[in-house]
Amino acid sequence: MADAIVAEGLVKKYGGVTALDGMELSVPEGTVLGLLGPNGAGKTTTVRILTTLLEPDAGRATVAGYDVVREAAELRAHIGACGQYAAVDDHLTGAENLEMIGRLYHLGAARSRRRARELLDRFDLTDAADRPAQGYSGGMRRRLDLAGALVADPPVLFLDEPTTGLDPRARIGLWDVVAELVDRGTTVLLTTQYLEEADRLADSIAVVDHGRVIARGTADELKDQVGGDRIQLSLTDTASLESAARTLAPLAVGEMRIDAAALRVTVPVTGGAAALTRALGHLAAERITVNDAGLRRPTLDEVFLSLTGHRPDTKIEESVR
Repeated sequence: MADAIVAEGLVKKYGGVTALDGMELSVPEGTVLGLLGPNGAGKTTTVRILTTLLEPDAGRATVAGYDVVREAAELRAHIGACGQYAAVDDHLTGAENLEMIGRLYHLGAARSRRRARELLDRFDLTDAADRPAQGYSGGMRRRLDLAGALVADPPVLFLDEPTTGLDPRARIGLWDVVAELVDRGTTVLLTTQYLEEADRLADSIAVVDHGRVIARGTADELKDQVGGDRIQLSLTDTASLESAARTLAPLAVGEMRIDAAALRVTVPVTGGAAALTRALGHLAAERITVNDAGLRRPTLDEVFLSLTGHRPDTKIEESVR
C-alpha cells in the first residue's frame, strides 16, 4: 500500500521558537492517522505545511504524490482541509458557501449546486441551506466547514481538531462521516485532543511533543507500551481510600493514581484476574469496604500521560505552533 502522506525531517521555527524539530510522518492510502499532542506540540504547524499554507525551513513532504512546496498549486486540487475554526462566509447562505467552494475548484455552476445540496443533506443542514451562515449555531458552522472540505471529494483530507465545540451527538455524527469516507478510500490525517476520537477513528496514532513524533502505533500497541492491567477501585470515604492505597502498594508494578475527589484508586498490576483476586483478599482482611472494583487495560489518556508527562489538553507554552 502506497503512502498518501509522507513527511521527512520537517523543521519550522518562529524566531527563537522551534515549532517542528524533525517531524517524520507516513500515512498509507485509505487509512486514518491520529496526531495527538498537547497544545503547542506542533500538530497544527504540521497540518499547515502539509496543506501548503506554510513552507518548512527544512525537510520535505509529499501529499498525494505532490511535493508540498514545489507542486503546491497542483496539490491543492487534491486535498480538503477543516481547521480548528469554522471558515465560512457569514454573509452567504449555507448553500452559497458550498457552491462558492465548488466554483473555486472549477466544478462548474450546475455541479457545484448539486454537490452543495448533497453535502447539506449529509450533514443535516438542508433546513438551514438558504439561511445566512451568521445565524448558524457553532455546531452547524463546524458541520458546514467540514462539508466545504469535501466539496471536491478529495482523496486526502486534513482534519485539525474538527469536533472542537461540537456536542456529543454532532461529534458522533461527524465520526460516522469520517468512517464512511475512509471506507471509500479517503486518506485522513486527524489532529485531536479527544482520545476517544483517536481510539475510535485512527488506524494508527502518532504522539507528538516538542515538534517531533515520540511514539507511533495502533491504540493497542501504544497501550501495551504502558504495560499491564489496571485494578480500579471505588471506595466509600477518604479514610478507606488512604487505607486501600497503603494496602495495595505492594501489588503495584508502577505508580498508583489516587483520585481523592472521586474516591478512586488505580493500581497497575501484572497477573490479570489473579491480581484482582489477591487485591480484594487483602482489602477484605483489612476490613476495607469497596463500592466497586474492576480490571481494565490502560487508557489512551494514561498512555499520553506516560509518554509526555502531561495530559493532551495541557498547553506546554504560549504557542505559535
